[in-house]
Amino acid sequence: YGKNTIKFLRLHREGKKHFVKEVEVCAHLRLTSPQEYLEGNNSLVIPTDTIKNIVLVLAKKNGIPSLEQFAIDICNHFMTTFCQVAYVKAYVQEVPWQRLHEDGVPHIHSFICVPDGIRFCEAEQCRNGPLIVFAGIKDLKLMKTTQSGFEGFYKNEHTTLPERHDRILCGELFCKWSYGECKDFDFNCIWKKIRECILEAFAGPPDCGEYSPSYQKTVNCIQMLVLSRVSQVQIIEVVLNNTFYNVVDMKNLGLTNDKEVLVPVEAPYGSCACTLGRKKFFEA
Repeated sequence: YGKNTIKFLRLHREGKKHFVKEVEVCAHLRLTSPQEYLEGNNSLVIPTDTIKNIVLVLAKKNGIPSLEQFAIDICNHFMTTFCQVAYVKAYVQEVPWQRLHEDGVPHIHSFICVPDGIRFCEAEQCRNGPLIVFAGIKDLKLMKTTQSGFEGFYKNEHTTLPERHDRILCGELFCKWSYGECKDFDFNCIWKKIRECILEAFAGPPDCGEYSPSYQKTVNCIQMLVLSRVSQVQIIEVVLNNTFYNVVDMKNLGLTNDKEVLVPVEAPYGSCACTLGRKKFFEA
């Protein structure tokens, strides 16, 4: 049991310059006894309102140096404060506020919400067990207008999809990775590096791009690049929900439409998912 959608803004001031972190937290506990479920005995139950207040107090006292560290702080507090807690899980996601710039100059106290992916993390711990940390990015919308195709696929009497060697590749990406046991990582630096890997693997070189023969291959390229460059990542899951675009037939309007006006196909949409990890992690 626990408390969901604990939303708040943490404002940090350094002189005239302000820093913000707006987050949503879900904190769940499992107790050493299920007596509140089986017997209606609430003597060990930490009220969910108390859970909410603890999260807010930790934000006040510790700040939020990174989402991962804040999730770790939540787990550590419940494990060290309440002997009846057998398991704790903290999920934290961030509202994507970025500092506003005017003529290239960063503003000291104004921000803009930019929908370029939502950062999130999870930390979970069992009593006498290791602290496990996950992190990720979701709702990241990506598109490239060429260097993508889909050919040579299996066909039977139900196949109507034509082969394409030049199409728009567009999708909403969810990516989640595991660090394994918690260590003293620079979580902010690692998250930025992984995001850069995702964008690079999706798009290819800026002057020419890179051909994608399928959404599946693009997903695998993202995972392989992250694992090759970020040694702290043990397992990475990627889900790419696809958005397809159809070229509008303008013959009746007396116009030739050479893939200049297209409409999105809202539903149904495709989805590709894969989880990839290091061999040594699975063997362990």
